Amino acid sequence: MITLVLGGARSGKSRYAEDLALRRPAPRYYLATAEARDHEMALRIREHQRRRADDWITLEEPLELPGALRRHGAEAGATLLVDCLTLWLSNLMGAGRDIDATTAALVAACDGVRGEAIFVANEVGLGIVPNNALARAFRDHAGRLNQAVAARADRVVFVAAGLPLVLR
Repeated sequence: MITLVLGGARSGKSRYAEDLALRRPAPRYYLATAEARDHEMALRIREHQRRRADDWITLEEPLELPGALRRHGAEAGATLLVDCLTLWLSNLMGAGRDIDATTAALVAACDGVRGEAIFVANEVGLGIVPNNALARAFRDHAGRLNQAVAARADRVVFVAAGLPLVLR
């Protein structure tokens, strides 16, 4: 089962995804894509860590998400929570990676999941058109990444104000 949980910043999408994962038996893997590059991000990471109980296995995966998904998703009955695809995309762009190829590798890795994988992503395409090329490229890549994962997902949920809206 592949689930995509979308929403805006501070919409409650991570908490919703964590609650989904907690309904499943252990083992539960938290594939964290964020890197604490500044004080604000370090605080956000600590907030997420505090919410999780000790029965989570946390793996830092800022770039090599498809490989981690293949390795840990092959474990029968495992639950993988990826938080979040949008930060992963930012990391990939910063590292000069091929976004289309890496997106394809991520979607292909979903085929080997023998338990459940839950992906969290920001919906960034609902606002104004960014005024610079890098921001527009990010928005466009994020939209295509979300579409690719949604096309592969069994369930897609949009979260706004902490309330889930099931799209599929």
